[in-house]
Parts: sequence; C-alpha cells; structure tokens
Amino acid sequence: QVQVVESGGGLVQAGGSLRLSCAASTGTFSSYAMGWFRQAPGKEREFVAAVSRSGEMSYSTEFVKGRFTISRDNAANTLYLQMNSLKPEDTAVYYCAAVRALSRSRYYTRRSEYDYWGQGTQVTVSS
Repeated sequence: QVQVVESGGGLVQAGGSLRLSCAASTGTFSSYAMGWFRQAPGKEREFVAAVSRSGEMSYSTEFVKGRFTISRDNAANTLYLQMNSLKPEDTAVYYCAAVRALSRSRYYTRRSEYDYWGQGTQVTVSS
C-alpha cells in the first residue's frame, strides 16, 4: 500500500512555469512506476507523463513534449513534473499515480494500470 500526495499547483500566467511534486508514503518507492494525469472540467482524465521505477525510462504525451519533464528522486520518495511554457489549455487538476512494477524500465500510460492515486492539485493558467 502506498499513499501519494501532490503539491505545487497554483495560478500562473501563460508562458510561466510550475513544478509539481508528489510525495509517496512508502519505504519502497523505487518499486513503483509513477505517472501524472490531468483532468480539465467536463473532460476525461488523461495521461500526461510516466516514468519507470528506476527513473531510466520515461514517456510524455505529445501535447506536453518539449514543455513538461517528469523525473523522480527515489531517495526522497518524490515524483516531479516540471512544467514550462504553460498554456491556458494546460489548466486542470493534476494527479499523481503509482503502480508496483516488476520491471525496472517499464512505464505505464493507461489509467487502468495504476493502483494508487492522489487527491490532485489544481493548475490554472491565465491568458
């Protein structure tokens, strides 16, 4: 069992940056592959980025490539999402998710693959 808590959201102008953090309450954080998802009002929750449990492999969806970077610090039990060049369409609640992974290098991109979710943090980008 692992609990994850997101932080770092807020209000930012278009073109600005935010860094989201996700703190995991487990002593075996390095056993979990991690991901970020987001949900805008009236829309389905969608995949943003994922990273393998070792941190060696990661993947981001096309609409954030070149702007968002996912990373993790296994020693600190923390996942990050660095968001640059933010756009109004990035406005959403951002969720952190975790799944226990056997493979060091595998990441997961589907909501159904994740077992543990945080409560989310609001990101609002003004134009």
